[in-house]
Amino acid sequence: MAKCEFCDKGVVFGIQVSHSHRRSNRPWKPNVKRVKAVVNGTPKHVYVCTRCLRSGKVTRAV
Repeated sequence: MAKCEFCDKGVVFGIQVSHSHRRSNRPWKPNVKRVKAVVNGTPKHVYVCTRCLRSGKVTRAV
């Protein structure tokens, strides 16, 4: 699974608990998109989470 290139957000694992309290492992995956962004002055395809996109940490290439 891809990680965010800017904030390093990735997959987190935990335990899912059902109504009958049976427990099983479960991943929480980040909302990561592959976008064309300007990195060090050149446009490049990078994986970025939507929080970084929304907050303006990433400048998208046209």
